[in-house]
Amino acid sequence: MQTYRARRVLRADRGGSSWPVLVETDAGIFYTKLRGAGQAPASLVAEIIVGALADSLELSVPARVLIDLRSDVSVDDPDWELAQLLLRSTGLNLGFQLLPGVRNFRTSDTAEVDRELASRIVWLDGLVQNRDRTVKNPNLLWSQGQLWLIDHGASLGFHHDWTLLTEDSPRVPARGLKDHVLWSRVTQLGGVDEALAARLGRGTLEDALAAVPHDFLAEPASDRARRRRAAYVAFLWKRLKAPRPFVATDVTSAG
Repeated sequence: MQTYRARRVLRADRGGSSWPVLVETDAGIFYTKLRGAGQAPASLVAEIIVGALADSLELSVPARVLIDLRSDVSVDDPDWELAQLLLRSTGLNLGFQLLPGVRNFRTSDTAEVDRELASRIVWLDGLVQNRDRTVKNPNLLWSQGQLWLIDHGASLGFHHDWTLLTEDSPRVPARGLKDHVLWSRVTQLGGVDEALAARLGRGTLEDALAAVPHDFLAEPASDRARRRRAAYVAFLWKRLKAPRPFVATDVTSAG
C-alpha cells in the first residue's frame, strides 16, 4: 500500500464510536480510520486483510492507503476529544478511497442485488467471520450503480484474544449468516464455493498479510510480526480447507 503524509485533518465523522476523520494529503482526501480508536489497531488489521481478500475475489471495496499522521498536523476541528484521539493515533493509520455519488444501502435495495453477487459476498463474510453486515447495519454502499463493501473491522474477531485460539478454532461453523442483509438473495453459496476458494491460495493469503504494517500487529519486532502474520495465514488456510465450515450444502433462498 502507498503511504501518504497527512497535511490537514478536516473533520471527524461522529456517526460511529470510532470517529474516523477526513484527511487531506498530497494525493487527495481520504476517509481515515485511526489507530487510537476503540478496537484498533486490530480492527485496522482486519480491514486490510479482508479488503485484500475481497480484491482477489473481485468484490468492490474502497482502495486502502496508509496515512502518516504527525503530532503537529493541522486540524480544522477544534474538539478536545478529537485532539486526544489524534494524539493517540500518531504514526500510521488506514485511509480509504472516497467514492463518488455515494448512497447508503437500504433494505428495499435487497431485491436489486444479483443472486450470484450476494452469494459471493456472504461467502467472504463467512470466511472472515464478519457478523456486521445486517439489516440494521448493512455496511454496503452504492456508488455509480455498483455495490461496495465497507467496514470490516469486526471481522477476524479471534485476534482480540489470541489465548483463546485453538487448533479447532478455524473450523468453527459460521454463526449469524442467516442474519446477513443479503441472505434472502443467497441461492448459489455452494455453487460459488470452489471457484472462490481456488482464488485464495496460500500465496494470496500471505500477500494480504504482507500489507499489514508491523506496528498494527502490536508486535514491532520483525520476527514476532512474522510469526503473527503466519498465524493469520494458518487460521484462514485451515478455514479454507474443504468442506468449508461456513458453506451449507442445502442453502436455499428465503425470498
